Formats: sequence, C-alpha cells, structure tokens
Amino acid sequence: QLQLVESGGGLVHPGGSLKLSCGTSGFASGRYATGWFRQAPGKEREGVSCISKHGSSKIYADSVKGRFIISRDNTKNTVYLKMNNLEPEDTAIYYCGTLTTDEALCPSRLFPEDFGSWGQGTQVTVSS
Repeated sequence: QLQLVESGGGLVHPGGSLKLSCGTSGFASGRYATGWFRQAPGKEREGVSCISKHGSSKIYADSVKGRFIISRDNTKNTVYLKMNNLEPEDTAIYYCGTLTTDEALCPSRLFPEDFGSWGQGTQVTVSS
C-alpha cells in the first residue's frame, strides 16, 4: 500500500518561512517523481512544484518561483518543500503526490490527475 504523509504546516506571518516534509510508507520514494500541490477553500487543487526521481530536475509554478525550493533525500524517503517569503495567497492545504507513471522526470505542467498516493495534507496559513 503506497502512502504519503505530509507534515510541517502551520501558522506564519507574511514574509515568514516554513518547511514541509513528504514521507513515504510502503515504498522507496526514489521510485517516483513527486509533486507538491495545494488547495485553498473553494478552489481547485493546483500544482506548486515537482522534483524528478533522483532530484536532478525541478519545476515550479510561476506563483512560487524564486520563493519555494523543492528537494529530496531518497536515503530518508522524504521530499521537502521550503517555502520562503510566504504571502497570504499561499494559504491552503498542501498535499504531495507521486507521478502515476514510471517517468523519471516531472511533466512540464502539473495536473492533479497525473499524480496519486495522496496524503492527508498539511495546513499552511499565512496571516498577520
């Protein structure tokens, strides 16, 4: 049973930082490209970032480019999302998911239907 577990969310002031973690259970994380998505109330789930199987390739949504950094440590079966200079618009539940194909690289555009094994999510709230 493939399962992901997100953690690291919380309440932070605008301009602050958080580091999210995505741990795997039941499989080695290095088998799959992995993405971070987020969903705000009343909105659809949107792609934030994705990292290839071995960490050599990363992509970011325009809205987070230059502020968020995705990384992975396959020895710890964990994918991270470091979020800097957070804005109120970043408030959402953040989810990680694995690419449902064996492609080593992330797709150029991130659609939730191309990912699976979602975790329960972790809430990020940016507010003064």
